[in-house]
Amino acid sequence: MENYYDKMEKTLVNKNISYMNLDKESSFKIGESNELIGTFCSKLENVKKDEKIYTTIELFAGAGGLALGVEKAGFDTIGLIEIDKDASDSLKENRPNWNVINEDIANISCLNLEDYFNIGKGQLDLLSGGAPCQAFSYAGKRLGLEDARGTLFYHYATFLQKLQPKMFLFENVRGLLTHDKGRTYETITDIFKQAGYTIQKKILNAWNFGVPQKRERLIIIGIRTDLVDKVVFNFPKEHKYKPVLRDILLDCPKGPGVLYGENKRKIFDLVPPGGYWKDIDPEIAKEYMKSCWNMQGGRTGILRRMSLDEPSLTVLTSPSQKQTERCHPLETRPFTVRENARCQTFPDDWKFCGSVQSQYKQVGNAVPVNLAYEIALEIYKSLRGVE
Repeated sequence: MENYYDKMEKTLVNKNISYMNLDKESSFKIGESNELIGTFCSKLENVKKDEKIYTTIELFAGAGGLALGVEKAGFDTIGLIEIDKDASDSLKENRPNWNVINEDIANISCLNLEDYFNIGKGQLDLLSGGAPCQAFSYAGKRLGLEDARGTLFYHYATFLQKLQPKMFLFENVRGLLTHDKGRTYETITDIFKQAGYTIQKKILNAWNFGVPQKRERLIIIGIRTDLVDKVVFNFPKEHKYKPVLRDILLDCPKGPGVLYGENKRKIFDLVPPGGYWKDIDPEIAKEYMKSCWNMQGGRTGILRRMSLDEPSLTVLTSPSQKQTERCHPLETRPFTVRENARCQTFPDDWKFCGSVQSQYKQVGNAVPVNLAYEIALEIYKSLRGVE
């Protein structure tokens, strides 16, 4: 499988796929322009004159990491639902043509979805998204969809049952597998199967797919049972090159962010790149850590300064919580919103709306764009078997 990389070997476009025979300038790389990605997607549509354009609806869309990757793979987004106003505004700002629905999903899932989205049952190609992890009151009772009532997943499952898309992509944290002693995952998979889907699951680390960040996600792919003889899905292959912070930080545009207080900044000045609290005077560390000093475990997230020669740790929704600190490798400050966005492989001109704290939250909650693209591209190839 031949891949094309930019000069930094950051990100790739597979050239063996017929609709991807584009000029090299269309290759997507970390931090590349949102406008170029839009052009890239337009070129995909132009090239695919004789190929079907696949449709997708996304639930819990956030600020668009998953949606952008799915679009880049060649899908036409006909609806995105997101309750958070700032995240919805971000989607609208960057993609005015998208049908962004800023609404509580509970107010949508109860409707006639075929009429609402103007699409017949079984016609939608892909339902995507990931509901927050919640315990089920009736887990284990095998009541079908009723097992999930009262949770956000209930609405994802309702969309699935009502629209019967050909495939679905459900992403979540790795901890879903063990949440509530495994009962949550068991209930979810039972509901997927009862809705008429065969599922495949895998834990994917974004670092293996062109993302300069260690971020593990549980990916569940569903194929409608009447299509299992036609649709073959394979999870994406890992990249040979794994990007690190040196690839994205040195030329990163300036952006909004927060600063450390004077005392914290003085202590962080003592921490070397790649180091943490154990690399400074233990008395200073003990005074800073206070009650955390006696906690079990390595506490490696406290007073952690990143290294240019390593990937970022998982990008979080807050830049300066004591137990999950991520200090810039070269400067004594947290990462900016834009630096975190680069770690998530958003293009540099993808705008985030709302307060600085809201922007950090939107970026931290997102699916890395490059990871989303790799998965969606495999789904696209799978759907071609239905034609």
